[in-house]
Formats: sequence, C-alpha cells, structure tokens
Amino acid sequence: MLRQNLSQKMLQKLSPQQIQLMKLLQIPTATLEQRIKEELEANPALEEGEETEDALEARTDEKEVDDFEETEEPAREEEFELEEYLTDYIEDDPSSYKLQANNYSADDEDKTMPIAVEDTYHEYLEQQLGMLNLENEREMQIAEQIIGSIDDDGYLRREPIAILDDLMFAQNITATEAEIVALLKKIHRFDPPGTGARNLEECLSLQIDFKLEVEIDLHSLEEIHNLRIARRIIDEYFNEFSKKHYQKLQRYLSISEMQLKASIEEILKLNPKPASGYKGSGSRTSQYIVPDFTIVNREGELDLTLNSRNAPDLRINEQYKDMLQSYKVNKQAKKTNKRQKEAVLFIKQKIDSAKWFIDAIRQRQQTMYKTMYSIMQYQYDYFRTGDQKKLKPMILKDIADITGLDISTVSRVANSKFVQTEFGTMRLKDFFSESLQTSTGEEVSTLEVKKILTDIIKEENKRKPFSDEKLKNLLRDRSYNIARRTVAKYREQLNIPVARLRKEL
Repeated sequence: MLRQNLSQKMLQKLSPQQIQLMKLLQIPTATLEQRIKEELEANPALEEGEETEDALEARTDEKEVDDFEETEEPAREEEFELEEYLTDYIEDDPSSYKLQANNYSADDEDKTMPIAVEDTYHEYLEQQLGMLNLENEREMQIAEQIIGSIDDDGYLRREPIAILDDLMFAQNITATEAEIVALLKKIHRFDPPGTGARNLEECLSLQIDFKLEVEIDLHSLEEIHNLRIARRIIDEYFNEFSKKHYQKLQRYLSISEMQLKASIEEILKLNPKPASGYKGSGSRTSQYIVPDFTIVNREGELDLTLNSRNAPDLRINEQYKDMLQSYKVNKQAKKTNKRQKEAVLFIKQKIDSAKWFIDAIRQRQQTMYKTMYSIMQYQYDYFRTGDQKKLKPMILKDIADITGLDISTVSRVANSKFVQTEFGTMRLKDFFSESLQTSTGEEVSTLEVKKILTDIIKEENKRKPFSDEKLKNLLRDRSYNIARRTVAKYREQLNIPVARLRKEL
C-alpha cells in the first residue's frame, strides 16, 4: 500500500565554496600556481592583472569573506529574472573581486635558477653503445631496448623474458634470452661502473671488478688483496655481511679483524646507485622545497610572513562587465532575445565561479596565516632559540581551540606545508607531538625524548652499541618514564637500526 508522509530532516551538505576551500588548503604553495593556472584556463571570466587605484578603493568597501556558510542552490526557473543580478553586479565593481599578494618585501628580487643543458644518464649510455662493435642493426636495437629498461638508479629490474616480449610487441624482433644476457654483459662494462646490475650484489661486484681490471694500477698490493676479500664477501657471504655477523665472516674467510675491517671499508666506498655516479645534471632530479611560511627573528620579536609568490593577482575579466552592461541596456530597450539571455546566464555562472575561486584563495591565505601564527606563538621559545628541547607537546586540538577552526582544517593546513626559519626549513607536521610525563610530573614533548635518544645513540660506542633495554634505562636515569617497546617505536620512527646493525669494527 502506497502512502505519502511529510517529514523533516537535517542534513549537512558542503557547498561548492567549502569543497573548493578544503582542496586549496590541502595543496602546498609549490603546487598552488599550477592549480591557479588550471582555473584560469577553465574559466574565461577569471584573469591575471594588477589592481588599479579604482579597484583598490572598491576593495576597501568589500566585505571580507571569513567563512563559507552552507547554502543550498535553489532550483532555476525557466523564466529567470536577471534584472536584480545585473543591477547589483554592475553597481558593485567586478574589479573589486581581486586577489593581491603583498606578503613579501618590495625589495625582494625575482630570482631564477639557470639550468645547465646536459645529456641525461640514458643518453650517456647510448653514446657508449655506439662504441661497441655490434654485428648488425638488429643487435643495436636489442641493446637500445636493454638500455631503455634500465631505471634511474642504474639497475635493470626487468627480467630477460620480459625484455623479449617488449622487443616482440614494440619492434617485431625475435630474440633469445642468451642474446639478451650476452649484450647485457657488454653493457655492464659501461661507465659508471655497476650500470645494468640486476641487484645490489651484482652492482657491488661489477664495481669491484672494474677496480681490479681497469684501475688496478691505482691500487697498492694491500688494497688489491682487500678488494679480492671484499669480492668474496659479496659473492659468498652477502647475507652475513648485511646482518653484520663479523665474527662469522672472520671464521669463514680465515682473516684477522683488521683485514675484515679494511675489506668492509672497500665495500663501503662503492656506490649502491650507479646512476648517481654520472655527473650530468639530467640524470638527477633535484627537488626544491618551497616554504609556505617564513619566520624571522627581529631582535627577539618573531615576524611571520606568508609566501604568496605563487599566487598571482586575480580579477574578473572587464569584458564580462561590458557584456552585462550591454545586455541591460538592450533589455531596457526591449531588444533582447533568447540567445542573448542564455549568454548572460553563462556569464553569470562563470563570474560566480570566479568570485568563489578568488574568495577561496583569500580564505586559504587567511586560514593558513591564522594557523601558523598560532603555532608560532605556541612554540615561541623554540622559534627564538632553535633548541628542540624547548618544543612543547602540541596536538591538532590545541591549535584548533586557539584558532576556533575545526581539527580537520588545521590538519589540512599542516599537511605538506613547510616553514622557513633561521634553523632550517621544516615541515609543520614535525611540530605536533604527544606528551610524555617525567618522574617529576612534568609533561614534555615526545620530540624532546627523540632528540635525547638520538644524542645517546650518536655518542655510544659503536663496537658495543646500546640495546633497547639499555637505552630505556639511560632515559629513565634522565627522569623520562618510558617503556622498552616505546624506545623501540621511537627508534624505528627515527630510522635508527637495532643495536646489532649499528655495530662497527
């Protein structure tokens, strides 16, 4: 039986503005410029441009957008009245919807880094390929396929059978696994040594062979002897070497501790990533961190600035205002038609979208500055001195309570953002930590405990490194109540290996 019931429901829906703001808050300054370019390409009503004096006057009267309220867009009726919109929009100068970033000094220079044009690592390998005496064009194509399969670290991580399939499908060449292996052995002799290795053991062995065959005149008899022992360690006892079972290695190889130490030193001189041995800039991808904030200590007072270099001035296209003005004049003269009305509706949609985006960018800057300022004030002693022991326990809720923002908003601001200080550039996430209670009842940051743990391990005797139990006791001697499993957790978070793997001869 069908029934009709009337009910009320409260639903939480995010407006397009809120969704846009959340996405913009999450991206760092380094990628903001690309996001703005995408919006400029998608929306013709949005354009870059400097503010004029008239726009600055209009901007003083503009109401700042501090919060995006939840709104529900009403259904559009077929006969939509544009008169009110046209009047309000034309009277309210559209050029006032702009974004200008004046958060950096006018004395700052726009500096660009020159990029040297050099051959890439793979181009360097192809040049060496030309010096091989290959029998025919077919072998050259097979060798080129092998070189193309070498990754950016210099390793060949594809199996010969997979390379055979690549040759068949891409170049219609039928080859055998033996041909692949034979050509690979020739590529193994390319510079830098270790190129084309299929695993770490082979990479290190190839480099030792290079020293024993090509650079033998550069080494003394003692060094040659140590290199041969090193080759045996890699070929026969790599598992024991990687686990630092030094006593077993001495017993298996029948050598003294001094000989073992000298041989291991020869291994440590080798390059586990052979491609990094190529000097061309094209072989390495340099990653630059663009700080989102800068904190400067000015005679004891901290000064916070927001990096807005990648946020260009934005405004609404002036031509759209002229189009709306023309439509209003024609409407009053009753010279409009359906096509013109559809065009104006399209313009309205694009202008609203441009306003939303400019407001979202402005709100992003305000929210980021507000959040970072609260973090700076909370960790004021640290930003003045750079002493990690002065970092206070701080969680997302602490900053959310200070700023009045939601915890998720603070999390989005802290995600993938960096702040430049006098002590280096750091991630915002690194300033958040849980608290730990000392034996005196004082609450300290877990970051302080990790710093002390790092210092203890740094100063330990590497021949007899401290176990996690010993580290726990040393921390407790300094009034830090901590369990052994917590020590192990902090050690792993700091990427510090266990005591056995920290041992040195």
